[in-house]
Amino acid sequence: MPTEHPPAPPVRDPSGFAEFYRQNFDTILGFVTRRTDSVHLAADLTADIFLTALEQADSYDARRGVPAAWLYGIARNVLAAHFRGSAREQQAVSRIAGHRMLVEQDIAAIEARIDAARTARQLAGRHAALSESLRAVLDLVAVDGLSTREAAQVLGISTATARMRLHRARKALRSATPPADPSSLSTLLETAS
Repeated sequence: MPTEHPPAPPVRDPSGFAEFYRQNFDTILGFVTRRTDSVHLAADLTADIFLTALEQADSYDARRGVPAAWLYGIARNVLAAHFRGSAREQQAVSRIAGHRMLVEQDIAAIEARIDAARTARQLAGRHAALSESLRAVLDLVAVDGLSTREAAQVLGISTATARMRLHRARKALRSATPPADPSSLSTLLETAS
């Protein structure tokens, strides 16, 4: 995650939103590729996330958190809608169907990201026994690099609750059967600290 947060998404300024898109594209694409195995699905979902952000730019409230937390919240909602097979996600996919969004170099780069993220997904399988609320905090902090406070903003919970869930998730992972590569678990737990 960048050390400096981008400005709020512009509501009616296409060039300003284009800059907001450029500043956040890699972060959001990384978030999506860690959660899917398909290059084309990752591209479609990333496009849906920014389309939703553009549609909802006027609802951004700086008092509720930084733009990145707002964008991660949108990303989580779009992914959840996809995996539930929601009608809204299906409509978004049909709107962009047939439009070439990527060139071959882009597809190769996304495939490389998916391959690199495969190891992270395998490690994520280790904590499949955790409750959704614990996994959500752990993923946002350890995998996506958000602070505990930002993760709390994304999830709509208090920072204290996020800290408690993160502590419980780390404790449960430590007490689970050791992974094939113990250094992977140690790295994950250190990142989440």
